[in-house]
Amino acid sequence: MTNVFDEFKWRGLVYDHTDGVAEILGREKVTVYNGFDPTADSLHIGNLVPMMGLARFQRLGHTPIVIAGGGTGMIGDPSGRATERQLLSIEQIEANVAAQKVQLAHLLDFEAKSNPAQIINNADWLTAISMMDFLRDTGKYFTVNYMLAKDSVKSRLEREDGISFTEFSYMIMQAFDFLHLFDNHNCIMQAGGSDQWGNITAGVELIRRKRGEKAYGLVYPLITNADGSKFGKTASGTNIWLDPQRTSPYRFYQYWLNANDADAINYLKYFTWLNQFEIKALEDALFERPHLREAQRKLAQEITRMIHGETALAKAEKAASVLFGGDLEGLDADDIADIFADVPSSQITQSQLTGAGMPLADLLAASSLANSKGDARRSIKGGGIYLNNQRVTDPNQAVTLAQSIEGKFLALRKGKKKYHLVQVI
Repeated sequence: MTNVFDEFKWRGLVYDHTDGVAEILGREKVTVYNGFDPTADSLHIGNLVPMMGLARFQRLGHTPIVIAGGGTGMIGDPSGRATERQLLSIEQIEANVAAQKVQLAHLLDFEAKSNPAQIINNADWLTAISMMDFLRDTGKYFTVNYMLAKDSVKSRLEREDGISFTEFSYMIMQAFDFLHLFDNHNCIMQAGGSDQWGNITAGVELIRRKRGEKAYGLVYPLITNADGSKFGKTASGTNIWLDPQRTSPYRFYQYWLNANDADAINYLKYFTWLNQFEIKALEDALFERPHLREAQRKLAQEITRMIHGETALAKAEKAASVLFGGDLEGLDADDIADIFADVPSSQITQSQLTGAGMPLADLLAASSLANSKGDARRSIKGGGIYLNNQRVTDPNQAVTLAQSIEGKFLALRKGKKKYHLVQVI
């Protein structure tokens, strides 16, 4: 398949587009851009759809441009928001732009011979233009009526806090970005999430009115989970970030592995390079053998490998196996804390583990795994107790500091899945 529009269609990624998009993508190689405002020092998985969109354009011969919104980020996009964004300092915006560039390079090829990707900071032109020039040369092409009709503005006007003139002007600045890229980089298409439709069409209209030329817009659907929960966040409301310091590769892997059956196939279409035949085979497997979760496992593998690399994937898979009795060898204390973050835990002091150590039965009785020392000893004799996922059968065994993981943790298990983490302080 060589037509990127057809590729987007079968993947369910076309929410709306301006007239002529399918035709021009079917006959020409175009330059297309997508903007990312640097509101944090990391992108998150909600950004993966537009990131993958640009990468798909590039793989099928088109030229992608990433706009790092160093200029528009100083204002803040009102689209999809109920309240005004907190304005960031110029220094923080510059640091965020630099961090995001590294993550974008996971998907885009900046060294391609025929159609290399580019990252351009719109602060380069937005901060250089005077207010009078901007109002005279660009602002006059936008009526207030036109701007008020856009959903991103209209929804905010209906709220008590309204919208500031600062954010109200965002649409014009994004339209000016499109015009600048049209003039200087022969960029004729802008892509983005469906919440960007008003901003994108404003740019298409500005190019038509100022240059008498046709430009194009394409928007992807905003991803939602089938159960109604918000995509890209954990149950506690925490973002799933692309930065491994913010979201560990293990947590990243687990998020995809835990995808609902109703979401898994769509996610494979949205977020992986797998083709129609490969995804159909996984869909059939999900229907025939849902308990094996083959689609979710493949999803987690593909995306973790793409964002964090093969080594991080292998470690994430090893970590994921720990809660099913897998070996702890090669995992450090940070890994253990991450894996067992959601299981019951308790603390003991290093002094309790020095010398002869502490009887395992006492440790079990102090945890949630045994009702008493006698109950603990019976469980050990029965072969149902594990220390750091190694079975213990001697009811008199003591636990010493040397058996802890980096002197910080002991992982206790009863049966197949009942865990308790002991933190050594």
